[in-house]
Amino acid sequence: MLLFCLLFNQHLFAQSPSPVSIQLEVLATGLSTNSGVYSCGDHRLFIVERTTGDIEIIDTLGTYIGKFMDITGLISTGSERGLLGLTFHPNYFENGYFYINYTDLQGNTVIARYSVSDSNPNLANMSSAATILTQVQPYSNHNGGDLAFGSDGYLYIGLGDGGSGGDPQHNGQNENTLLGKMLRIDVDSAFPYAIPPDNPFVGAISDSLPEIWDTGLRNPWRFSFDRVTGDLWIADVGQNNWEEVNFEPALDGGKNYGWRCYEGNHVQNPVGCDFSDDYDFPIAEYQHSATDFCAIIGGYVYRGSKYPRLTGHYILTDYCEGGLYSIYRNPDGSVQQFNLAAGPGQGNVALGQDANGELYLCNYTLGTIYRITEPCGTFQPTIADLGNGSIEVSAGNSYYWWKDGELVDGASNAVFSPSQSGTYYATVTNADGCTAQSNSIAWTVSGGIGGCTYAEAINYNPLATIDDGTCQFGTLGCTYPEAVNYNPEAIRDDGTCNFPLDQSCPLDFNDDGLVGIADLLIFIEGYGLLCD
Repeated sequence: MLLFCLLFNQHLFAQSPSPVSIQLEVLATGLSTNSGVYSCGDHRLFIVERTTGDIEIIDTLGTYIGKFMDITGLISTGSERGLLGLTFHPNYFENGYFYINYTDLQGNTVIARYSVSDSNPNLANMSSAATILTQVQPYSNHNGGDLAFGSDGYLYIGLGDGGSGGDPQHNGQNENTLLGKMLRIDVDSAFPYAIPPDNPFVGAISDSLPEIWDTGLRNPWRFSFDRVTGDLWIADVGQNNWEEVNFEPALDGGKNYGWRCYEGNHVQNPVGCDFSDDYDFPIAEYQHSATDFCAIIGGYVYRGSKYPRLTGHYILTDYCEGGLYSIYRNPDGSVQQFNLAAGPGQGNVALGQDANGELYLCNYTLGTIYRITEPCGTFQPTIADLGNGSIEVSAGNSYYWWKDGELVDGASNAVFSPSQSGTYYATVTNADGCTAQSNSIAWTVSGGIGGCTYAEAINYNPLATIDDGTCQFGTLGCTYPEAVNYNPEAIRDDGTCNFPLDQSCPLDFNDDGLVGIADLLIFIEGYGLLCD
């Protein structure tokens, strides 16, 4: 009897055999210049208004709570300027610190720290302002604007290349400026900040600035960290042809994302550039002419609990095209891309994430915040080991089993008995018409000698008791050219060779007068006429 062993790894995400989809529910309307949705870690959502300098608070049910702060008198608002970003300190509920990114009255970038009011958690203490960092901006566009804390507790800041078009100052590749970079600073060890000792340019012989974490960015308007893995996802707005998404494994900085030498995977301006091997290319790119993209809007990897089918999908959008898309990164590093929904149209400027990992969409043109939902909800089929050499997926109306990403022919029942080792999952459709993928399992077949158990196979192993999936089948037939029914396409002799009795000499002697082994076999078959 064959013995079967089921191994289950809940962290193994297999390839999705069918696209997921999402729906949008209106959460709040009537906002003026909303450009960001942020969470401090509780039931509240903080809405950044770019040109008014306000931060408004609603809860996750859409109920308006009040105005958190107003810095109208501190900001410039022309072109891409204004109040651009917000993040809360990881220990916000202990120290009350939050940080904003804005352009001041001279158009320069300011990173400032504020504190929440001691007496009212829904009000900022406006007298607590402390400037952390400033950066002169030569033009009014490409300011970046986002900032966020990584899993290491350091503050990351995305700065654009300084503006205009085509990076005329070549800031993206210039390590002596903060422009066109991802910065990483320590706001806890010193004021205004300290440099993390493992930043890539710490101790460099050159004049490279130690705040730099990554180089070669054009305008990283929105970036985020995967709250489970710590990986960094950077959506970098393109020039004229390509929008890109860059993926960076957790705490693996020192990347050069190529701008202005490259736009996406394509040469943009080769003057003063290095070989392509010196750059880090995007995990995905989107072409303007093909999809009407114009300014990519980065989002988050879904890690909520309400919609398990979305788990692991990095969801993004675009300001012009307005659709919702996702990137799914498989365990082997390969990538799948999905079109999730048409979206509300032009004006998407940000996605947000609440304390529970649920996602929201911010549309600037419509002044609306949407909740992102998935129509199948919590429908999530799971696999159980029946203990008798079979596995079963939870109830549905139709079933399909997959091995190593390939559909298993004929396997369309809830119960399945694998005969080969591999990674299995099932897709199940329920009564509501929702199709979802189950968890993946690694299945090992043991208890015998592995090999090819099919006698018809080229590599048939008569000792094998368990088929290991390596069988190779070729054309059967007569492989002897001397035979009447010789088949030149035959790879394996099937024992049907017929030799003519009137052949002049079926045996050929070697130079020493001995019969060759192949001829001797023919002779033994009963055809032998020895030749002189």
